[in-house]
Amino acid sequence: MISENERLDTLLRTLLNERPEFSHISIPASISEKRDLLRALMNVRSPQPIDDTTRRLQDEELSAQRDEKGVVTLESILPSPAYPRLRLWQGDITRLQVDAIVNAANSRLLGCFIPLHKCIDNAIHSAAGMQLREECERIMQRQGHDEHTGQAKITHGYNLPAKWVIHTVGPIVYGQQPTQEDDRLLSECYTNCLSLAEEKSLHSIAFCCISTGEFHFPQDKAADIAVTTVRSYLQNHPGSTIDAVVFNVFKDHDYTLYKKLLRYE
Repeated sequence: MISENERLDTLLRTLLNERPEFSHISIPASISEKRDLLRALMNVRSPQPIDDTTRRLQDEELSAQRDEKGVVTLESILPSPAYPRLRLWQGDITRLQVDAIVNAANSRLLGCFIPLHKCIDNAIHSAAGMQLREECERIMQRQGHDEHTGQAKITHGYNLPAKWVIHTVGPIVYGQQPTQEDDRLLSECYTNCLSLAEEKSLHSIAFCCISTGEFHFPQDKAADIAVTTVRSYLQNHPGSTIDAVVFNVFKDHDYTLYKKLLRYE
């Protein structure tokens, strides 16, 4: 078995050689710098197949990184005292071992192309691997147009602990406050993700804070729409296969909002 240094060096040489304009980039010495460069190269890589050897080495590397971060199981997340099928967890969504995690995608559905960007779209594609962008490209080629706001598509999770990724495009808020149409579209994101999960007979799904952050939807209103929509969906679908919905948050303010809405206090 080759060392991690050797594995990373091979992966980096392969990806650097794909683009002549990268010929000036040297492979760094440390593991952390090599991992950052690998992620950056994955971020900017166009959707295209990878050979079996590169795929295997990438999967080994991403599996190692996944194990280092640690996998968070559904059983380790306490249900809401008021709503037993709803849960709250703060942290990196790419660590969650649930049937599906939800990605706040853009309308191209191909992931974030900004190297090492901090958005959730970048994090999910980087942890899943290059196969994810490849599958998204096939979906978009069949569809023939950008994804509409409020809609959702499902793909495999690849190197994520989650089996599936559901990609949804939330509304972008351009003014001071979202419009009623923005509210409706955000609610549709949650409804359509749950419908897709049910179509696949999934039992658990983790939502990120759709449309907040980069898309500027106010956090308090987004949280209220998220919880209200999910509760309504589950109440209106008593035979749903979905046993657990996790609201995944990263920021402390979001954690406080959801903690109150889910009545953990």
